Amino acid sequence: MKANYHTHTVRCHHAEGSEREYIENAIKLGFETLGFSDHTPWPYPADYKSRIRMGMDEIEDYVGTLLELREEYKDRINILIGFEAEYSPKYLDGLMNALRSYPIDYLIMGPHFVPDEIEGFYTGSATNSIEKLVAYADSVVEGMKTGLFSYVAHPDLINFTGDEDIYKKQMSRIIETAVDMNIPLEINMYGFVDGRHYPSDRFFKFAREFDPKFVIGCDAHKPGMIRQPEGMPDFVDFLKRNRIEYGDNVISLRKLQ
Repeated sequence: MKANYHTHTVRCHHAEGSEREYIENAIKLGFETLGFSDHTPWPYPADYKSRIRMGMDEIEDYVGTLLELREEYKDRINILIGFEAEYSPKYLDGLMNALRSYPIDYLIMGPHFVPDEIEGFYTGSATNSIEKLVAYADSVVEGMKTGLFSYVAHPDLINFTGDEDIYKKQMSRIIETAVDMNIPLEINMYGFVDGRHYPSDRFFKFAREFDPKFVIGCDAHKPGMIRQPEGMPDFVDFLKRNRIEYGDNVISLRKLQ
């Protein structure tokens, strides 16, 4: 792969290492583009403090640090500045008003909470709730239709344990919208680091029938998680059995308007 667009920083409170360490490892492994997409802050009420994302007051430092490193490493690798965000309508306008003040290259959708971290549910927890599955599909579809997101990170994050036909009916809505809007779906490498429920064979075997675009994301929370697929045999096996081929992993990014 020439590009990885899914990289975090310590500002999210659950990642390790400096930006420089991620960059140096990416160069070592032959990447030509490294995109940072740390968990976006949200303009939540002042009395709420998230433990899994930076604060709104940290955007300037995040962007400034990456701009300096982009200039320093410009002859060795292309550094992109992005964010990973849920689709949270209640707070979206406030967030976008803030981000448009900075030279942000792209957003990726990471649907961790529906509709948001304060009032919603974490989508990675096992559930047989049809209501939650539908809400997840609604959120991802509506988020894609905003045109803000360059791709959907771990689209199979919803950990639905109920009826398979119901699962396919709702997830097909996500896949079909991605195809219609030419938005790639991410195959997330993090799941093979610590045995997560994603990426899942049931989703990607099913998704492959619709012929969507795919993108591989390291979802790196440590510098050593910047990897090429061939360095993870289990991940390569996953791609093969689901008939997914990967090339340079370079995609077109949607700039913030």
